[in-house]
Amino acid sequence: MVSVLAGAAGVFGLLIGSFLNVVIFRVPAGRSIVSPPSACMGCGSRIRASDNIPVLSWLLLRGRCRNCGARISPRYPLVELGTAVVFALVAWWVIASVRAALPLAPLNGRQIAAAAFALLAFLYLAAVSIALAMIDIDTHRLPNRIVLPAYIVGAALLAASALLQGEPGRLLTALAGGAILFGLYFVMALVYPGGMGFGDVKLAGVLGMYLGWLGWGALAVGGFAAFLLGGLFALVLLVLRCAGRKSSIPFGPWMLLGAWVGIFAGNAIAQGYLSFYGLG
Repeated sequence: MVSVLAGAAGVFGLLIGSFLNVVIFRVPAGRSIVSPPSACMGCGSRIRASDNIPVLSWLLLRGRCRNCGARISPRYPLVELGTAVVFALVAWWVIASVRAALPLAPLNGRQIAAAAFALLAFLYLAAVSIALAMIDIDTHRLPNRIVLPAYIVGAALLAASALLQGEPGRLLTALAGGAILFGLYFVMALVYPGGMGFGDVKLAGVLGMYLGWLGWGALAVGGFAAFLLGGLFALVLLVLRCAGRKSSIPFGPWMLLGAWVGIFAGNAIAQGYLSFYGLG
């Protein structure tokens, strides 16, 4: 059952990945994501529906436009395939988490609804994460058009799941988590404005909300992992002389990756750390 649902989420992820390619390209340019229809950047011809099947169309066309033969970047199918993999992993994690919490009893309607809202919340975050990471890599920006709605959508879905679970306390930890990470990044942006932008600050609030909803361990690990992973990446670039000390490296992707470490394994890592020191 878990594998079937994860597979279905993966197929859904392929479709969302195709849409994310539009978001990644158009949002930084301030263009509409719904019109006009997608077209070849070489000849301007509208892309046929049969040539817009995620991954498969790119393979069949051998990465070329049907009309003019212009090269189509492999990044498009990679985003689609990556989104499918991430969606499948998120679905597997949500379902596995629910079954771990309720290993014996069959789920009732309320519990299924709670799990569905949680799944939607984290699939939404996954889609936002992919779009923001690619945009930040391309432009060193985290657009408000994506970040700000994530507060509303994420809060609504997480609140619905928590209330259906009968765990309203999760709402408080979610609010606290968002406030803590937002405040931390806000202070860093004031102290060192060249190294931390206010786009990072706004994204931190969203990630803190999700991590706080999962618990203090997830929040601590997810928040710390961003700096650890980003720092290691910067160190590797310095050692390989691919960047200098004054090079600008987008931090958004590392915030997002660190948050997902906290989501998938934060509570387990925190508990293991405390147990190792005899505190758990």
